[in-house]
Amino acid sequence: MLDTFFFYIFALLTLGGAIATITRRSAVHSALSLVVSLLGVAGLYLLQQAEFLFAVQIVLYIGGIMVLFLFVIMLVNLDEAGKQRQFNRQWLLGLLACLLVGAQMIWMLRGSGALRLPEAPAALSAAASGAISSAAGEGNVEQLADLLFRQYLLPFEVVSLLLLVAIVGSVMLAKKSS
Repeated sequence: MLDTFFFYIFALLTLGGAIATITRRSAVHSALSLVVSLLGVAGLYLLQQAEFLFAVQIVLYIGGIMVLFLFVIMLVNLDEAGKQRQFNRQWLLGLLACLLVGAQMIWMLRGSGALRLPEAPAALSAAASGAISSAAGEGNVEQLADLLFRQYLLPFEVVSLLLLVAIVGSVMLAKKSS
């Protein structure tokens, strides 16, 4: 009974925040409404006993990405951007591209068989059932962290460096334009 009550509360937060995000005229109000929607999604994760996803939702999306969104919104001169023409006259080319991608998706889903997944090896299916992780004494989060910081440490650091360069570049561009 209590779970149902919280489900409706979090679902209302998610839907209300999403609707407010797309209906607000102010970009700052839209970003804050998106925070409310993401909080609702985090609550739904918590109800599903996905504590890791709940923590990632709070720390990464609400704490990191939304601060970055608000930072960019504050740097961009929205009054001048609103006066500029927003659309060009290439809607026919865009419509053609959408139809082409839609046709490709239908072809892939219907008959080519390219999206069929192969059978999982026995070791992976045993790991998916939890036999290996419980025998090793590690949970999914520990296995993910071990894989990320041992085998994929260099790509992880390269992506971190690229994000840092992108943030510094956007600040420099925003300072030049203002």
